[in-house]
Amino acid sequence: MKELAVVLASGGMDSCVCAATAHQNYDLAMLHVQYGQRTQAREFRAFNEICDHFQARHRMVTNLDHLAKIGGSSLTDTHMDVTEPDLESTSIPSSYVPFRNAHLLAIAASWAEVIGATRIFFGAVEEDGSGYPDCRSSFVEAFNALIEQGTRPETHIRIETPLITLSKEAIVKRGLELAAPLHLTWSCYQGLEKACGHCDSCALRLRGFHRAGTQDPILYEDDQQRHHYT
Repeated sequence: MKELAVVLASGGMDSCVCAATAHQNYDLAMLHVQYGQRTQAREFRAFNEICDHFQARHRMVTNLDHLAKIGGSSLTDTHMDVTEPDLESTSIPSSYVPFRNAHLLAIAASWAEVIGATRIFFGAVEEDGSGYPDCRSSFVEAFNALIEQGTRPETHIRIETPLITLSKEAIVKRGLELAAPLHLTWSCYQGLEKACGHCDSCALRLRGFHRAGTQDPILYEDDQQRHHYT
């Protein structure tokens, strides 16, 4: 029997490709965390469809409602505008949820210890959002040290970030190589039926598909957006 890995799965493209990577060598325990984000319902649907695709042995859905109460992000506060895409920007956009990934990884580590998983697969990508502070390799390594310090002596869990240094183009190509179900994924920060095509996440995704020489399989509000980010 394969070892077990927890996969943090938002329902987005990166976590889907991360799951496909983990699926090569591990049985999957899929973890989805809701925190009051605008597209929570659509992401939940994508998560379940991706779990079904991989026939995940375990799945858990939990919530961090306090992140919405804390606010500070346009993903959780509808009074804030979602930043218009600027793919050359070096500033952190409004979509950054303060210290979110520490909360997600803490849940994943707790669950992994209980179910005997040896790995946590986390689809962090440094390119996203001009490098969200909690998507950096240094953050992940610090958290690995924290897990080692904060779990039982016989517990050895390591976070794996197979996509962290990749561009969106490379992630699309890897997803295609692994036959990941990219058509089931949802990356948009605003749309629920069709992707908006003009948030940071849509822009990065569309540019990735364009540079990979293939078309994004999901629907967009304005189909011309597919050709806008090159």
